[in-house]
Order: sequence, then structure tokens, then C-alpha cells
Amino acid sequence: MRFIKGHGTENDFVILPDPDGVLDLAPDAVARLCDRRAGIGADGVLRVVRTKAAGPGVESVAESAGESFAESFADAEWFMDYRNADGSLAEMCGNGLRVFARYLVDAGLAAPGEWDVATRAGLRRVTLGASGDVCVEMGQAQLLGPSEASLGGTVYQGERVSVGNPHLACRVDGPVTALDLCRAPGFDPAVFPDGVNVEFFRFVGERHVEMRVYERGSGETRSCGTGTVAVAAAAAASQGTIGASGTSDWTVDVPGGRVSVSLDGQAARLTGPAVLVAEGEAWPGWI
Repeated sequence: MRFIKGHGTENDFVILPDPDGVLDLAPDAVARLCDRRAGIGADGVLRVVRTKAAGPGVESVAESAGESFAESFADAEWFMDYRNADGSLAEMCGNGLRVFARYLVDAGLAAPGEWDVATRAGLRRVTLGASGDVCVEMGQAQLLGPSEASLGGTVYQGERVSVGNPHLACRVDGPVTALDLCRAPGFDPAVFPDGVNVEFFRFVGERHVEMRVYERGSGETRSCGTGTVAVAAAAAASQGTIGASGTSDWTVDVPGGRVSVSLDGQAARLTGPAVLVAEGEAWPGWI
């Protein structure tokens, strides 16, 4: 099994090239790959597969949208099959999508420019050059109303946000570095029956926030692309700036670096680095 290791603001991934869809990735195999002591180590796995070879994983997305497979993904050659570190399936990953796109260009499987990638959250457009940052169209960040998370005996009020996957963005007054995210924050399972990514954020300047995140299926990560969009949307909503003057541009600092989020009330765009660091092969029979 050939693999590439990459990261987006230190949210790291094992990339598995599988253009013809021949890999059988069971959840326990994904968990072994992502194990940081007994495996390669990552926050998740990105399987790179042609959309036409992706099988039920992508066809179910088309069915849920009430469209045929051809109508939904006719313009997307590649499907990002993203798995969390525990082997569970995920709808979207903004950092992963940037790394996925950078791999396609560096491997000669796609040309620099603009094109669509199929995901479980639908089509997502990427824009990138031969090097440098990658911009991803993230769709609309949907504000769904209040909820709360608990951490270390403290209850935090938050905003439910959908970015193709569920988030709970909670504003805090003190530095996010002071929070203990060794354990998963508590949340209302009736509101989030499939689990939730929980972000804690603080304003540090004009349209500038810092955040930390506990991702469902992975634990605390150094960054979360959809989480940065959710936090920007929640922060903008708290100030009434979504859609104001056409766009609302935000800087989001995460433990692994910095990204930019642009909101216009209808869609969000996420821009940040995507770095490939190594490639290799897993020993035969290990997985």
C-alpha cells in the first residue's frame, strides 16, 4: 500500500492513491494507519479515487440530494473519500480537501487552476497554482441556533453550525490555550445524534479569532478546516457582519498555523497552506 503524508496547518493525513477503487478500507485498517505509535500517524485518511470508481460511497450522496449520479458529479473526476482517525466516515474536511488538491497537482493527476472535487457533502471547488496556498469553496455555513458544551465542569454557550458536517462553536473570554481538551467536551446527544466537532474561540482583533477544536472521531487536532469556517460564521453572526458590505473576511489562528475565511452570506471560502512531506509503502501484510 503506497501512501503520502501531508498536512494543512498541521492537521495531518495519510493519503492513499487508489484511482481505480480497488482498496478495501475497513475501519480498523484506517485506525491502524492513523495510530501515532503503532502506525503511520494522522488525524485521518484521504483515499484518492476517481469518482466513477468510488462506488456506493459517492452514489449515496447523489441519491440523498435527489439527483442521479451523473447529474451530481459529472464535472468532478476525483472523489475525496475521507475517514476519521477512528475509521468512521466523514462528510467533509476543509484542510483535507486542500491537501487532497495539492496532491493531485503535484502528482500530475490534475492541472493547476479551478476544478471540482466530489465529497460526501457534495461538490467543492478548489483553486490552486503549481505551488502555494489552496482556496476551497466550502458551501454555505448554516447557522442552526444555540446549544451548549461542557468542559471541566464549565458550561459554554455555543452556536450550532453546519459546514456539510456538524459543529458547535463556543465563544470564550480567556485564552484558548488555557482549556483542557484531553477529554471530549460534553454536548447534547439529542441535538447531535451523530456526534459533533466542538470549537472554542476568542476574539483577538478586528475580524480575527483564535480557536481550538475537539473533532469527533479524532480528538483534539492542530487545526480543522470546516471548524475554522464554523467559527468565522459564528463570530460574524455575533457581530452582525455576515453579508455586510458584500463579504466578511476573517483571520483564524489555530495551534497549527493560520487560515483565511471569506463569508458572503451565501458561501464560504477557506484559504490556507497544504504541504506534502513524505511518501512510502506499508509493509506487505501489515494492514
